[in-house]
Amino acid sequence: MKHLIAPSVLAADFSNLREATAMINLSEADWLHVDVMDGRFVPNISFGMDIVRTLHQLCEKPLDVHLMIVEPERYIERFREAGAEVITVHYEACPHLHRSIQQIKATGAKAGVALNPHTPISVLENVLEDIDLVCLMSVNPGFGGQKFIYQTLAKVRRLSARIEERNLPVLIEIDGGVGLQNAEVLLQAGARVLVAGSSVFKAEQPLDVISRMKSIGNNTFSY
Repeated sequence: MKHLIAPSVLAADFSNLREATAMINLSEADWLHVDVMDGRFVPNISFGMDIVRTLHQLCEKPLDVHLMIVEPERYIERFREAGAEVITVHYEACPHLHRSIQQIKATGAKAGVALNPHTPISVLENVLEDIDLVCLMSVNPGFGGQKFIYQTLAKVRRLSARIEERNLPVLIEIDGGVGLQNAEVLLQAGARVLVAGSSVFKAEQPLDVISRMKSIGNNTFSY
């Protein structure tokens, strides 16, 4: 199985989500990434359950829902009911992280944990066996279109080595500033899911960008 491409709908034209999802349906993208922001955990507000439900109706690809919110445990079941197939919560927002992971798993969704740029991967030491995905933020969360933080590469390499040491099927997802300019080096470092927002939805030929990103290298893995 090749690496996965998850275009971020945060960068799409909100006035025409039907057209945006139609493009994703035609593309080689694997997931549609949906950033849910509450204006508290991050300084921005984006989507709620109703938009996720609408995207689920329009999009033929699995929804990768990233909860950038405080108290995510209050909403996990509702986002799953709205159509989320992958639900990622932030380590920084979960005082009872293991409980939140188990809550996600109980809904039947894949469970992910996101780390802000300043958060070390060591905080996942006791939950790595319990999760399906680690989302490494390569920008400060809250807004699209930011520049990639290149220290993320070292973080990816360290996490990838830890996952291999423990022989775990955990995917490393990179979210923020991802495009054709850095996709290959990220995959070489151990990333397996690339979230691409502006580089896809702001491109003149988004289908071509997705196809080129999907065709990079020979990164295959079993999952």
